Amino acid sequence: MQPLNFDLQQNFFSLLSLPARFQIDTTLLEQNYRALQAQVHPDKFSHLSEAERRQSMQWATRVNEGYQTLRNPLSRARYLLTLHDVDTQEDSNTSMPIDFLMQQMEWREALEEGKQAKDINVLEEMERRMQKEMKTLQQQLAVDLDDTHDYPAASGIVRKLKFLEKLAEEIDSAFNEID
Repeated sequence: MQPLNFDLQQNFFSLLSLPARFQIDTTLLEQNYRALQAQVHPDKFSHLSEAERRQSMQWATRVNEGYQTLRNPLSRARYLLTLHDVDTQEDSNTSMPIDFLMQQMEWREALEEGKQAKDINVLEEMERRMQKEMKTLQQQLAVDLDDTHDYPAASGIVRKLKFLEKLAEEIDSAFNEID
């Protein structure tokens, strides 16, 4: 007994009945995820054979993986680029525009100063600036991926966002050190 017609090879957008775009309806993503999980959850197949239970587990795992990938903007962008055979080269291509690198250095210095001084206000301001910068880059990413299909530019933005995500984690860590 097969619970539904389910292809483990389909991309996450198809799986979750969404258009393959950076800008997605996150409410619809959530609804489609919950509906799919209700269909494939392993508990629904506990009375079936071992093979059918294992298959249901594979389906549930794939649905979870798709949901986790698409709900995070950076992961979603990486995934979209992968669908277009674009390698973001995040590990091998660390070259960045000089103005971005200078900004990174300034932020890291400010972070160190805030940590040394145990100044919550400095860290909160950095966090606000980081969120604003990430939002701006995500807006540009939407244009590059959805409108102009400029995948090399989108790949560069993904690398920038990776830097900013790491810095945001360091800011969170600094808050924890101060607490």
